[in-house]
Amino acid sequence: MGIEDRVKATAKNIEGKLQEAAGNVKGDPKDQAEGKAKQTESQVRHATEDIKDEVKKASN
Repeated sequence: MGIEDRVKATAKNIEGKLQEAAGNVKGDPKDQAEGKAKQTESQVRHATEDIKDEVKKASN
């Protein structure tokens, strides 16, 4: 996995946490949901990259 992909996924996770927190403070369920969705997207990206890494290791 490229470092760049992990950095992007981590940035998306942080963005999601901030958006969710802002939604909590404002009482905005839309921001809360969008923030959680971004965090989930980040987790999926990390998992995908982990799988790619394992496949690459196995093929070597």
